[in-house]
Amino acid sequence: MQKLSVGSESISTLRDWQKVVVRRRQANGQSPNHVHVTRMFPRRREELLDGGSLYWVIKGIIQCRNKIIDLEETVKNGHRACAIVMEPELIPVVPTPRRAFQGWRYLQPGDAPEDLTGPGSGEELPPALRMKLVNLGAW
Repeated sequence: MQKLSVGSESISTLRDWQKVVVRRRQANGQSPNHVHVTRMFPRRREELLDGGSLYWVIKGIIQCRNKIIDLEETVKNGHRACAIVMEPELIPVVPTPRRAFQGWRYLQPGDAPEDLTGPGSGEELPPALRMKLVNLGAW
C-alpha cells in the first residue's frame, strides 16, 4: 500500500512526526505502534496483514515504509474509518518516483521498492540531494 506523507520534507521529518504519535499513544496506555487513520477500509486486508507495508511517498518519491501489523475498525469524525497499525520503525527503500494521488493506493508486490539498509541507505542525505541522486538514476 502506498500513501502520500503530506507535510513531510524527508524521512527524518516523517520519523519525528511518527514518534510524536507513538508517544501520545503510549501516554494514553496504548501500544507503542504508529497508527494512521484513513476513511476507507482496505478490501485486501489479508494480503496487507501477510507481510504488507505502507510505503510513504515524500515529495513525489517513495522513500520508506512501515510494516503493517493490523487494520482496526475505528470512528473518525463520526464516520467509520480504518486505523492502520504499523511497526514504529521506518525502513528506507530505493527511492522510486510517484505521481501525486489522493488517499492511498495498492502497490503490487513486484512494484514495491527494495529496502535500503546500512550506511548506503542515504537516509541522512538532505532531501534535495536525495532527489538529485534519484533523478540521476543513482538508485
